[in-house]
Amino acid sequence: MQVALDDYVWAAGIATDLVNTAPEVWHGEEHLPDLAAFAGLHSIPTSARPGELRAVHRLRVTVRELIDHADRAHLIAGASALTSTSGHITLLADSARWAVSPRPGATAPEVLSLICGVGILGVVQTLGTERFRACGAPACRGAFIDTTRPGRRRYCMPGLCGNRVNVANHRSRLKRRDA
Repeated sequence: MQVALDDYVWAAGIATDLVNTAPEVWHGEEHLPDLAAFAGLHSIPTSARPGELRAVHRLRVTVRELIDHADRAHLIAGASALTSTSGHITLLADSARWAVSPRPGATAPEVLSLICGVGILGVVQTLGTERFRACGAPACRGAFIDTTRPGRRRYCMPGLCGNRVNVANHRSRLKRRDA
């Protein structure tokens, strides 16, 4: 597996999805009970071994802490630490794109760490630190990395949090109109 260094949008999306599996986002319910399922959902070719799920839960806390404290120096230092287990940087054979590969035998947590680190570093370099945000929904404790072109994303999970806010606003308008 190789992670293209300019494919930070994909990598940042995985980092966002990872942090939003935490129990505090889901009011106490764990949404990362199976590492293999998460890797499969994101097309990450890795085999999860017993005991690695705890390491990924710790990685999730680390990535969340980086998103929550989006100071440039802090993000760079933290994401660089996440990528420190990488194997080697190379040019992709069929293009002029740089890529990083996990070292041979890398564990699932190391692969996810590398991907999250590449995503964070790419966003810091290309889009800036203002793209690291908390969810705008009042009842949500999620966080995300905004990689949209205009940079106006407001919710960690637009289909869930954004929809809840829209429904609440609609009901409020109906209530005011009927009153």
